[in-house]
Amino acid sequence: MLGHRQRVGTQAWNSHMLSSGSRDKSILLRDVRVPEPYVEKLSGHKSEVCGLKWAPDDRKLASGGNDNALFIWQLGSTAPVSKFAEHTAAVKAIAWSPHQHGVLASGGGTADRCIRFWNTGTNALLNCVDTGSQVCNLAWSKNVNELVSAHGYSQNQIVVWKYPSMTKLATLTGHTFRVLYLAVAPDGQTIVTGAGDETLRFWNVFPGQKSAGPTTSDSAGSSMQMRTTIR
Repeated sequence: MLGHRQRVGTQAWNSHMLSSGSRDKSILLRDVRVPEPYVEKLSGHKSEVCGLKWAPDDRKLASGGNDNALFIWQLGSTAPVSKFAEHTAAVKAIAWSPHQHGVLASGGGTADRCIRFWNTGTNALLNCVDTGSQVCNLAWSKNVNELVSAHGYSQNQIVVWKYPSMTKLATLTGHTFRVLYLAVAPDGQTIVTGAGDETLRFWNVFPGQKSAGPTTSDSAGSSMQMRTTIR
């Protein structure tokens, strides 16, 4: 797929629509059902676009950039409907709550280290938590009102949080370089993290839909792979 003039650093799916963000400062919306390379171009960031995430209803797109900005775009519009400038470092980590409509979490880089929560309906900042490390990725549990954050400098940790109190439920360590990638399994319980230490690690961090048991710890691993259970 053509269209960007420089490297593509982030992508996000919305049904049949693939959005891509680039160092050329633009976001392209690509409808995979049509032959054109893209159907919409979104411009507004002043530096590389490094984070993209569609809302659960597939009508709003959140974008983060190396310009420390967080934008909200409405499907069908080429201008952002909301702009947030409170972060003091690049915004790569973005996650929409599956439990509260319009609630968005965003994480800042090394000079910021904060997770911020936004009501995108009112443009209100709901909360700000200093994590102590670069925030590289965020993901919500679909089963319970919790989220997990993956971090870089200086602690390279993974943290499970209870929302909205932002109480730490677990801090997971093991990666020796920043944790750049994070994905949640379809069952909503297991996550996989990938880091600059060239390892993938598997963690059972969220309860199942009908599970509410006490938190326990159990781990097993090798130099290439680790699976850790905290419940």
